[in-house]
Amino acid sequence: MFNLNDHTARLLMSEPFFAALSRRIEKTSSTAVPTAGVRVNERGYFEMLYNPNFFESLPVKQRLGVLKHEFYHLVFEHVTGRLPSEGMSRLWNIATDLAINSHLMNELPENGCFPGKGIFKGFEPGLSAEQYFELLKQKQKEEDEEGNGGDGEGDGEGGEGSGDPSDGEGSGSLADADSLDDHSGWGENELADNTAVNKAKERLKNAVKDAVKEASEKSWGSVSSQMREDIMEKIQGRIDWRKVMRYFIKTSQASNRRSTVKRINRRFPYIHAGRRTERVANIAISIDQSGSVSDELLGAFYAELDKLSKLATFTVVPFDHDVFEDKIFIWKKGEKRNKERVLCGGTCFDAPTEYVNKNGFDGHIILTDMCAPKPKASKCQRMWMTDKRHAQYTPFTTTERVIAIDE
Repeated sequence: MFNLNDHTARLLMSEPFFAALSRRIEKTSSTAVPTAGVRVNERGYFEMLYNPNFFESLPVKQRLGVLKHEFYHLVFEHVTGRLPSEGMSRLWNIATDLAINSHLMNELPENGCFPGKGIFKGFEPGLSAEQYFELLKQKQKEEDEEGNGGDGEGDGEGGEGSGDPSDGEGSGSLADADSLDDHSGWGENELADNTAVNKAKERLKNAVKDAVKEASEKSWGSVSSQMREDIMEKIQGRIDWRKVMRYFIKTSQASNRRSTVKRINRRFPYIHAGRRTERVANIAISIDQSGSVSDELLGAFYAELDKLSKLATFTVVPFDHDVFEDKIFIWKKGEKRNKERVLCGGTCFDAPTEYVNKNGFDGHIILTDMCAPKPKASKCQRMWMTDKRHAQYTPFTTTERVIAIDE
């Protein structure tokens, strides 16, 4: 009998992301499923069930395609958690397949659901599951009104318009469409207090993070750029970069204390003078002047600094390969400024780091495209601000915060 575990390593040899994920997912042979499917088992682990006869009948390319299809279902939480308000439905199953198969065209058996093909001929590739779900609901409504859509539950009695959903001619109705894989185990135990599901979610989250790290160090293989963005956004979550900047500046504020007779000492009233504490933020803002930092990114960053100047005074340090000290200026508290590009050249992060270390700043924010080697250590807390694409594909690893600016 065909054993998928004996073939997985070879199938995923050129797919570091999927290989790392595969090592953390159990694979069980079962003739109870016609093709393959993923679920949470009773022990709190994600499990892939596969029909050995089905897999043995596939060419190597399609075996790999089905594996990637199932792993994508897990990464994007189609099995647990991510359901429309209407709950689990056949249309949602098809929508998730369309979203995944957009990135696996020509890698799967022909009986799958593909945007741009068959009854989905008018569907644009590359949309999200939610977007496809809305398109499917509209298509179902139109078919119901025309009287050729059956009951929409896959009974196969679609009337005159029935046909092969993958024949490429746009014939057939939604009643003819069906998922390539088995989705019957999805959402079965989706309860807030279900320990097994919660454990599985946490394990999967860590598994995806580890797979992303391994892929970033080696290669993403065949994972498309759009899928990479979606995966990174999934594990990072949406971050309000403005709030992060504000928090960074507030936590970088040093305390200046001085004695004053105008303040009563709480421990020794009228015996010793009191103390007044003033919090000041001595923040360096290093701005990469290389041409690859877009005007839009620069504009968004300056607009937020304009608001944050109500909280603190900044020292703005323009740099490319070097720091040009004659271009440094103080952005005084409460002052307004327009975006400005004063240089244009290569990039070296050591130059602004050395300047900040030498001048005793409390915090350091660097606006950059991240396209330079890893810099030397900073003596104060340092944070990186860049665009979404460069936040995901940094040329060096760092434990410091790298925040994407939504332009």
